[in-house]
Amino acid sequence: MDKYFKNKYLWTFLVFLLLQSKGQSQAQNIIRYDLYVGEKMVNFTGKNVTAMVINNQLPAPTLTFTEGDIAEIYVHNTLREETMLHWHGLLLPNRYDGVPYLTTAPIQPGETKLFTFALIQSGTYWYHSHTGMQEQKGMYGALVVHKKQDDPTIRSQDKLPEYVLLLSDWTNEDPKQIHRSLHHATDWYAIKKGATQNYGEALRKGHLKTKLVNEWKRMLAMDVSDVYYERFLANGQPEQNVPQFKAGDQVRVRIINGSASTYFWLEYAGGKMTVVASDGKDVEPVGVDRMIIAVAETYDIVLNIPENKRYELKATSEDRTNFVSLFLGNGETIQQPALPKLKYFEGMKMMNSMMRLDGSMDDMGMNMSLQQMDMNTVMYPEVSGYEEGKQDSSHYLIPDDFIVLNYAMLRSTTETTLPAGPIRTLRFELTGNMNRYVWTLNNRTVSESDVIEIKQGENIRIELYNGSMMRHPMHLHGHFFRVINGQKAYAPLKNVIDIMPMETNIIEFAANDKNGGDWFFHCHILYHMMAGMGRIFRYENSPPNPEAPDPQKALRKVYRDDRQFHGMIHAGLQTNGSEGMLGLGNTRWTFGMHWHVGWRNHQKVEVETHVGRFIDRNQFLIPYVGIDFRSRTHASEKDWLGQSLTHEKTRMVAGFRYVLPLFLELDARMDHTGRVRMKLSREDLAFSNRGRLGMSITSEREYQLGVHYILTKKLALSASYHNEMGWGAGLAFTY
Repeated sequence: MDKYFKNKYLWTFLVFLLLQSKGQSQAQNIIRYDLYVGEKMVNFTGKNVTAMVINNQLPAPTLTFTEGDIAEIYVHNTLREETMLHWHGLLLPNRYDGVPYLTTAPIQPGETKLFTFALIQSGTYWYHSHTGMQEQKGMYGALVVHKKQDDPTIRSQDKLPEYVLLLSDWTNEDPKQIHRSLHHATDWYAIKKGATQNYGEALRKGHLKTKLVNEWKRMLAMDVSDVYYERFLANGQPEQNVPQFKAGDQVRVRIINGSASTYFWLEYAGGKMTVVASDGKDVEPVGVDRMIIAVAETYDIVLNIPENKRYELKATSEDRTNFVSLFLGNGETIQQPALPKLKYFEGMKMMNSMMRLDGSMDDMGMNMSLQQMDMNTVMYPEVSGYEEGKQDSSHYLIPDDFIVLNYAMLRSTTETTLPAGPIRTLRFELTGNMNRYVWTLNNRTVSESDVIEIKQGENIRIELYNGSMMRHPMHLHGHFFRVINGQKAYAPLKNVIDIMPMETNIIEFAANDKNGGDWFFHCHILYHMMAGMGRIFRYENSPPNPEAPDPQKALRKVYRDDRQFHGMIHAGLQTNGSEGMLGLGNTRWTFGMHWHVGWRNHQKVEVETHVGRFIDRNQFLIPYVGIDFRSRTHASEKDWLGQSLTHEKTRMVAGFRYVLPLFLELDARMDHTGRVRMKLSREDLAFSNRGRLGMSITSEREYQLGVHYILTKKLALSASYHNEMGWGAGLAFTY
């Protein structure tokens, strides 16, 4: 009997320990990942280029959790430069948010950093580098948090088989060079896309007046995207196949737009797409025929497999240059018709009607919001009609009952009313300058603006008006906001909102992060963010962030992004001389040196060096000061030894440059002797996709006409006539 009791007590004790251990493991389910950031050679286009990868993968591995788990993520930096990862959409301690210097100390080469936080939400999210241009080079991956099995909000779609689809854009070009080129108004990407809308094309298509009005109002050619991409990728490939599904099956596709600057139109050859979640948050199911997914957005959709066939989910870039596909099922392939090319001149005509001569927009009394009125439909042949003889069997006209998703259709499955508290309203106009590629809020970049302080318990209401001609996906770190869309208490929660041109949208969020800190709010188009389009929210009386022991120094490092200078050079070498310019500029300042050297008939050297500042909203006006040097040798004027006489002058100058209608530039200056010179010029008038004209004339009776034909981004054939140096031909180099 004693032996029995002893064994009984022993077994009871062991069972107790087992249950205790099991309970602790369930309470603290730690999920560990080791992420090694490095480089790898990739080839998506027949050319080997270096990508940035995580665990030797592009995209990075998908991180999977269940709500309630504790993430333990070790990031190992094997690069030769610093890096940082941002956990997009996750609610976590400020110090782990992953904005270099602002919230988290960057990971230096050879270092390892631990990110550990609890997963207090479920849904579809992603992670990406927030350092420089690294995201564009391949540093992004999916992150999925499943609901607990006993979660009362579980729906039938949560139990479906699922597939994670990460969309992205790829360029072989160094993204730093893309960013630099955009700041100097390159039209190389429009050339690659066949979207220059040149005068020759305008004449052929009967849109010469449209083109003239467009340039009279000092607007660049119409476009819906900034960059030319060689490839678009679905989970790192141009195409994905998932053959295991059969007739009658349903699949939940978790779609993440991890691109740097590309919007995608989504359409499904198997019928309607049922949207069940947006940015990780559940919404009431809504069936649609087409939907656009903005940069950084996520959507969960349910797709049906009607028959034992292979159905295409097609993701087409907004500029319609290319697409990627996910094929579901097995059997005969059912393709989604291709989206036809955009009718750019129709878009230009629309833009002309909305833009004033001073560069501001006239919304003509329209009250647009929530993607409900897409002004760009005038460019969609499947909506507005095809040009005569341009439609083929791969294209289509959309029927009257065709449903396109917009934000007004999204309704949360649970109430999202903010807690009681004072309401504070902020108003931002999304502004930009395509000529110089400066992107701002209220005409100020991040570095030109004060940090916006918010208080615990406040409800922040933000009114956003897009006064530019580009879409902007605005992302708020560390919080979800309500999109005020007419659904009242069931307004959807999101962390990214796409704001179309001329739209006004309203979002609101509760300032309830208990740990406070600094949180970034910015456009998620990478090149717009780096050009300054954002703000920083800071909780008052936040405790010190151990990742940023010197907050002011850290903030200065954040400001470097939109303060950086971008250099460029244009140099021509012809049989009659050489002409060119060397420039360096940032958001407001410009430094330039122009030269003109002739070696036929009149030998001359002219070098003009200037420092100027852009002072008006549209940056049409540039006051400057500088030094001009001129040396001229006239063969007909001889000294007593019979040598040609040389005249040299060095002058201090002050003046201004102003961009007139038709992109004519007026340069007016006065030197220290009181001499005035006026110059009128125009560069890069597009008469064909690659052909450009230029001219200049001065008050000193000097004039020049030139033409060049663009061969590559850096090289062009050139020819010109100068009234003093005659005809010449050669090459022009641009960097």
